Amino acid sequence: MTLGEMIERLRAATHDLQQPYFWQDAQWAAWLTDAERQACLRGRLLREDSRASVCRIALRPDAHTYPLHPAAYEIIHAQIRPASGEPRRLHVASREWLDAEQPGWRESDRPAWALIQDERTVRVAGRIADADALELECYRLPLAALEAPGDEPEIHEAHHEALLNWALHKAFAVVDAETFDEARSAKAEQEFTRYFGPLPESDLRRRTRHDVVQRSYPDFQWRGR
Repeated sequence: MTLGEMIERLRAATHDLQQPYFWQDAQWAAWLTDAERQACLRGRLLREDSRASVCRIALRPDAHTYPLHPAAYEIIHAQIRPASGEPRRLHVASREWLDAEQPGWRESDRPAWALIQDERTVRVAGRIADADALELECYRLPLAALEAPGDEPEIHEAHHEALLNWALHKAFAVVDAETFDEARSAKAEQEFTRYFGPLPESDLRRRTRHDVVQRSYPDFQWRGR
């Protein structure tokens, strides 16, 4: 569905069919944009491994920390692609895990071997060579807001109907408006959560990445400098 089509359905669902409308198009557009972002976070719906702007970072020997694309929120695979030769997989880990299991990682001079994802940056552990590039596979948010009537969500059309529940939740939650309805807002939020799942805590995502590292590389041995 397009943004315009979703707004038409929302107006029909709320019996808001005559001007002046209770909710303006810009409000519905903002809530539907938020709905798609929420859906992606909850359901991990957009997996990215091809857009260079999101998934590829040019590295320098004199720097270990680099900005992460704003849409990328969970790295699931990382590798170094050298100027020549085969790519080399990096271990995606937390600082806590590296401090506990691989002390001395900050001073390691071995070729880049691990990657830390922080909130807005990534940190490469190990030595970076000239012309190395970091390639990522990640879950991401939508790249653009829904603004024009013809705009469509990035997620599959099968999910578009369920996005309307978040917009209804926000519309009926506007305090001091004559349309405020706490019960209808809560019911719409419950329907949205039932479909896309609960919103994961940021710390839970970090712990999950941490646990995956421990399970995926049980035989990994630290070799020091």
